[in-house]
Amino acid sequence: MTRGTYTNPVLNADWSDPDVIRVGDDFYLTASSFGRVPGLPLLHSRDLVNWTLVGHALQRLEPAAEFSTPRHDCGVWAPALRYHDERFWIFWGDPDRGIFQVNAPEIRGPWTSPHLLKEGKGLIDPCPLWDDDHDEAYLVHAWAKSRAGVKNRLTGHRMHPDGTTLLDDGKVIVDADRIPGWFTLEGPKLHLRDGWFWILAPAGGVGTGWQGAFRSRGFFGPYEERVVLEQGDTDVNGPHQGAWVDTPSGEDWFLHFQQRGAYGRLVHLQPMRWDDGWPVIGDAGTPVAVHPRPGLPPQPPAVPATDDDFPGGRYGRQWQWTANPQDGWATQHSGDGLRLACVRTADTHDLRRLPNLLTQRLPADPVAVEVELRLHSEEPGACAGLAVLGDAYSWIGLRRGADGTVTFVHRFAEPGAERERDAGETCPAPAGRVRLRIEIGTGARCRFRYDVGDGPRPSGQVFAATPWRWVGALLGLFALAPVGTGHAGAAAFARFRISPLH
Repeated sequence: MTRGTYTNPVLNADWSDPDVIRVGDDFYLTASSFGRVPGLPLLHSRDLVNWTLVGHALQRLEPAAEFSTPRHDCGVWAPALRYHDERFWIFWGDPDRGIFQVNAPEIRGPWTSPHLLKEGKGLIDPCPLWDDDHDEAYLVHAWAKSRAGVKNRLTGHRMHPDGTTLLDDGKVIVDADRIPGWFTLEGPKLHLRDGWFWILAPAGGVGTGWQGAFRSRGFFGPYEERVVLEQGDTDVNGPHQGAWVDTPSGEDWFLHFQQRGAYGRLVHLQPMRWDDGWPVIGDAGTPVAVHPRPGLPPQPPAVPATDDDFPGGRYGRQWQWTANPQDGWATQHSGDGLRLACVRTADTHDLRRLPNLLTQRLPADPVAVEVELRLHSEEPGACAGLAVLGDAYSWIGLRRGADGTVTFVHRFAEPGAERERDAGETCPAPAGRVRLRIEIGTGARCRFRYDVGDGPRPSGQVFAATPWRWVGALLGLFALAPVGTGHAGAAAFARFRISPLH
């Protein structure tokens, strides 16, 4: 039986800073979620190629008041996922508060409340290691210059085996300022192999860097280093920051991300072998595009869900709010379809500032995104729609006029603009209904269409989606109303679909 091949990326959307572990025959992945809620996504696979989203480990961000409004580049940075003492553990850095951990007996939970392990600004990318043979535990982390004033170094601690306390003040164990040509060393992942402490860590910047490997006989060093994965003559820029994982039969694999502009950080799978005591990743140190699959039992094709019929008014795991949600934003009911309350806000002119956007990742394949919308709200100025959201954004949807009529509208805002503007002509929507469609082609170039009952029509100019600072562009559903008193009504969304664009 032939193994067949797979094609990179294996996760073709923004699953930033992936970390992966194996527990028995199962592989689990988590990723950065920054300021979106719920956070710490949890993915499952049996073959490292086909993945499904099975839940989240973090239901709200703290402090709750600070994350009541969008903080797109804050929150959960670069988590490390581990399995120890029959529990799953996730450690992550909040660059403004410090290093946190949660743990659970099963991947689907229940997960503990976040525990602050080390307080401070600029503490990022933590990773624990338990050396059970010697009853020792360790933690390594990197630094964010934007908060701490330093970067390009890794700090190590002894840690209590229960993961709740650090046992020393920490020591710089790798100072990349002393390594010629190295800069922005971060994202360390800590391992033990054959008596060596290994730190796999990226350097050189998100879009342009490389993957490094460091080894030492003692945790606190000294470490020697090598570059083990770099772009070479491939089109995979900045291939780094990820996870080394093995299979039950002893194969080694490495999952890492590639920064792709508006699409965010896509996940690639690379073969890994050992030569002269050092890891060799990809094809002699450069990324592979197509490769024989891991030697694991065949699995049916699977990707994280995107489509949603919203049964009972519930939205699927693929959706995240842009801040901590409030009760009443989405209403459960007996039928299908998503009912979003038209939340009253003074910021109806800028979607980037609003917490009540329900979002999911922008696929990196050419796709068509469609959803049916009905605006129930009778409130003048109430609106609802489908958005492509980033540092710039554009949306199509419905708005209630002062005279009670409903019109189709198309709006956009440029980066840095304080107010949005019309992006296309308005059109009456007599039934208060519309079918919305965004065709997202190569380069995240978006074309907008709508149907108010008399056939599809194009709207506006091509819009090129843009990322946030660390986050890819998002697809979003929203419902808003101007500041006022009382309940402002709702909007209903149905049959959300993402399909290949032919």
